[in-house]
Amino acid sequence: MATTTGWPWRKITAFLIVIVLLLAVAGYVGYDKFLRELPPPHFASDEEHFLYGSIGTESLTGVPYWIWLVLPRLFPEYLPGPGGYASLGIPWHEGHEMPVGFTKVTVGFPRVGFNCAFCHTATWRAKSEDTATIVATGPSHQAAVQSYLRFLFACAGDPRFTAKNILAEISRNYRLPWVDAQLYRYLIIPFTGMALRKQSQQNAWMDTRPDWGRGRIDPFNPVKFGFLKLPVDDTIGNSDMEPVWNQRTRQGMSLHWDGLNTNHTEVVLSSALGDGATKKWVDRDFQNWRNGSSLQRIQKYLMDVQAPTYPFPVDQQRASEGKNIFDRHCASCHAFGQQRTGTVIHVDEVGTDRHRLDMWTAEAARAYNAYGQGHAWKFNALTKTPGYVAVPLDGVWLRAPYLHNGSVPSLWDLLEIPEKRPQLFYRGYDVYDPQKVGFITEGSEAERAGFRHETSVHGNGNGGHLYGTALSPAEKEALIEYLKTL
Repeated sequence: MATTTGWPWRKITAFLIVIVLLLAVAGYVGYDKFLRELPPPHFASDEEHFLYGSIGTESLTGVPYWIWLVLPRLFPEYLPGPGGYASLGIPWHEGHEMPVGFTKVTVGFPRVGFNCAFCHTATWRAKSEDTATIVATGPSHQAAVQSYLRFLFACAGDPRFTAKNILAEISRNYRLPWVDAQLYRYLIIPFTGMALRKQSQQNAWMDTRPDWGRGRIDPFNPVKFGFLKLPVDDTIGNSDMEPVWNQRTRQGMSLHWDGLNTNHTEVVLSSALGDGATKKWVDRDFQNWRNGSSLQRIQKYLMDVQAPTYPFPVDQQRASEGKNIFDRHCASCHAFGQQRTGTVIHVDEVGTDRHRLDMWTAEAARAYNAYGQGHAWKFNALTKTPGYVAVPLDGVWLRAPYLHNGSVPSLWDLLEIPEKRPQLFYRGYDVYDPQKVGFITEGSEAERAGFRHETSVHGNGNGGHLYGTALSPAEKEALIEYLKTL
């Protein structure tokens, strides 16, 4: 009797062991294929780290690499032209796997995120046939960030976004291992589509206000409506990309267009969170800050990288005359060490379009300061201001278009009264105009490559900043010649 009654228990035990083993294998595969995070690529130079290093956006908002790679081939109609992601104004260094501003990190599977360089890397060409010069930390006047997001959303909303179609296109480049292929077929591709469609719904507010266009972004409405969970309002935050070079000279100055923060570390950390880094990732990065974490390395690089030198001839005699004019009319607000440089000038004085200013509220500042409660990196310096910052003008030649919303094409146009400034132009074409000191904004090539900027559209106004408009033509020419040297 003892022998016969023992058999069922041995069978049950064996069955339980098999179940445990299967669960263990499933758990290992699940961890290995979805959660295991490999160290991100290490880049020898700080510049390369800025251009390609991870800021933690891959796990939350990253797109699976193989899906990301084939989407332009499957859905070219959702891009502005031929050339894949390059048609969005995204530069690509020869020899690099990823374009500038994009990262590739394995979190279970390879994922693509983006980093600071997406918005802070400029390109310029002297002639249309030239290879573009890429300037790290410059304003990405050519990049269409909103169009990139909308491309991903449109792909995910297309009925052709299926495992069958995507896997077939992937197989043209790479043969996925069998297990990976099944995970892509039944989990990764379907869940990526669901996640992108959800992001599209969460960002539907973008469709109710003017497009950002090339070289611009609404940096803080996504923060307000996203992780701060503030009610969706009707504000317009469209802002020109800013350069981030030479930050050591800006310590203590007001940062961002409206001066909503004065602390460089907070700006770097909040930028990573705004781009999609998780609190967990920022906790880990901040814990390693003194040992050279990713964000600390970026901040250190930004402190001392210099603005690029004007690449065209300069009339030094005229520039010398222009320096005297600059000192009399411009230096108090735009020269390093002067009383108003780096401070907020009330919007009633500067007179420029106030939509970007009104977008950021005292409520948003309070909510963001409280966002990191309980974390070592908690914010304290975010605030609401009454105007825009009088910025230093180092590298001003590469900052076109001008004003906080990028509504004035060139320095010459900025010295005209608003009525004489262009009311319609195309921004995003990177061929340079050394006469006006700005980029070419009219003609067939500018229209083909650029975004149609109409100053009559809300948030696009080109009024205000009347400083220098009363100078004589000769004085303006001399002043501009000097500004080329900054």
